[in-house]
Amino acid sequence: MMSAGNAAYAEFALATAREAGAAILPHFRVPIAVDDKGGARGYDPVTAADRGAEDVIRKAIMREWPGHGIEGEERGVETGTAPLTWVIDPIDGTRSFILGQLHWATLIALNDGTRPVVGVVHQPYVEESFVACDGASEWRRHDQRRRLATRRCARVEDAIVATTDPRHFVSARQMHAWRAATDGTRLVRYGGDCYCYTQVAMGLTDIVIETGLQPYDVQALIPLIEYAGGVMTNWEGGSCQRGGDVLACGDPALHAEILRRIALR
Repeated sequence: MMSAGNAAYAEFALATAREAGAAILPHFRVPIAVDDKGGARGYDPVTAADRGAEDVIRKAIMREWPGHGIEGEERGVETGTAPLTWVIDPIDGTRSFILGQLHWATLIALNDGTRPVVGVVHQPYVEESFVACDGASEWRRHDQRRRLATRRCARVEDAIVATTDPRHFVSARQMHAWRAATDGTRLVRYGGDCYCYTQVAMGLTDIVIETGLQPYDVQALIPLIEYAGGVMTNWEGGSCQRGGDVLACGDPALHAEILRRIALR
């Protein structure tokens, strides 16, 4: 179903995410030491599984694409000689991971120097993957593949909203944006991390709003949302590839309406 072009990069990213998953799973739902990196958003756990998985991904990239840059959550930035940079989060949703919950995954994106053009989300415990490349977003599990498409939902009153933690919205501006995206909606759910966005791409959720994100939190998810027919930007409608304040909607009309509501002060 994927076309040529960046398909080889997408398949490499998926194979590498699966290798990382093999390194992660022995640490899942067993006692594991947890360190707190701290930061502006409070408790920020990291484990040997996070670090080990990123090491697996980095080694695979350096072996296969030695000129490419790498930007990862745990090991930082390594500048390459080519304009292409891999942006990786070995475990997005470490809080869910250490609780034995399932809303976590490995994120791998390829940025061409302008924007992310490949995005892979892989959850090894349930063995499902989301692959975005060359204008198509797919769900995969074993031999199953399904093209993803967001659903039409232009009315706020019909929308389902997801976010990881509403306590991240602290400042007056953040609280205003939170109310703009949630007031009058049908349903609001919490705790999804990267899975919030996969559900938008699957046509099951309509709005994701978050704040305080990093590039490795979002770059794999941008092509997944966009190639499924949705829109993912910052709260002003610009690029969110460097993280920060993020709004993703399955319906472009709904996205425009939420931006309008956020802009009203």
